Amino acid sequence: MADEGDGAGEADAATGGHDHGLGLADPERENALLVGIIEAISAGPDLGPLAANVAGLISEATATDVCFVHVLDDTGESLTLTGATPPFDREVGRVRLPIGEGVSGWVASHQEPVVITDHKEDDPRYRYFPQLRGQDYTSMLSVPMASRPGGFVGILNVHTRDRREFTDRDVRLLTSIGSLVAGAMHQARLHRRLAARERALERFAEQIIDAQEGERRRLASDIHDGIAQRLFSLRFHLDAAADALADAPDFTAEQLVHARRLTGLTLDEARAAVNDLRPPVLDDLGLADALTSLARSVPTVDVTVDVEECRLPEHVEIALYRIAQEALQNVVKHAEATQVRLELHGDADEMSLRVFDDGRGFDLAAPAASPAPASEQPNGSGYGMGSMAERAELVGGRLQVWSHPDHGTTVIAKVPTAATGPRHQDR
Repeated sequence: MADEGDGAGEADAATGGHDHGLGLADPERENALLVGIIEAISAGPDLGPLAANVAGLISEATATDVCFVHVLDDTGESLTLTGATPPFDREVGRVRLPIGEGVSGWVASHQEPVVITDHKEDDPRYRYFPQLRGQDYTSMLSVPMASRPGGFVGILNVHTRDRREFTDRDVRLLTSIGSLVAGAMHQARLHRRLAARERALERFAEQIIDAQEGERRRLASDIHDGIAQRLFSLRFHLDAAADALADAPDFTAEQLVHARRLTGLTLDEARAAVNDLRPPVLDDLGLADALTSLARSVPTVDVTVDVEECRLPEHVEIALYRIAQEALQNVVKHAEATQVRLELHGDADEMSLRVFDDGRGFDLAAPAASPAPASEQPNGSGYGMGSMAERAELVGGRLQVWSHPDHGTTVIAKVPTAATGPRHQDR
């Protein structure tokens, strides 16, 4: 266990011997302390550095030998030493004080300041914690850190080896400092929780995409191994029957021809369904070659491909492939373009997919004359931009679109990536 904020004998050497005749009420020290606290608060949202800086500033400005910053745990059941002046900075994160136990625990539970001028051992609230060696200190002031938006977040303790009379002004000033720090700590906690939620959301999105693609892969396999194989067999038998019944009545021949035509159409639909559910080319070739194959399949338009070989998470590769597929389909359906360029480039931090065309373009600010549903028409752009933007956002990326009437369209999808060692391929 530890001391609730009572310090060790080594603190005298560390502080170089304070002038204990100066209290918290000294105007110059007050101003310096407030400026320093504001600078510490502005430095960043991390609780550890903030608490450490605050402890040092308070101890120096108040001419006390040691200062402790105890922060309320997320459980709300104990305080954790989060900042301390040397040599007790070594105990940060290791000292926990139960709410309601000791002077610090009493301040936390009652949220009222406590001043002990001497004879701490005679105070019924006092409890000795060996790690902080309170026997080396005579006087202490403990105040709660609380703010209106965030409520109670912890306590501030200052201690002196020599006897100190802490005044009401001292208590008010340190309480005000505690309120400032509490507001900053509340924001830091919100920042930490928001970051954790964002990470959880990213993991959830990956899991959703993985689950969707797993189900698509299973359905594609079922269609390929079941329906498609049976259709191939049926077509074989129909071909054989047609050959054997060459001299049969016209009606039978017509029925066989009709059956063969339907079988062919069903096979084409089955192949399209398999590709829509899960593009096999990604598994067989990887993203770069899959994009090249996709570009070659685009009718009526000359597509130039400039891509980099890269290793990306599966769900990111799928998203980029689908975005490229949608963008090229838009070119064929709407752009009236003759030249298209598809690019994939990136570094260790970000991958960028670009699709340029020299088509008729459109006005981004005007409603599109497209049959796409309203849910796919953010900002009036239409043409399935919503689905592409959604795919990019689900993998932590973003979609950018530039277009102008008679000046073509550019679609850019940028996604974070851990890809390594890109190798350029111009195709």
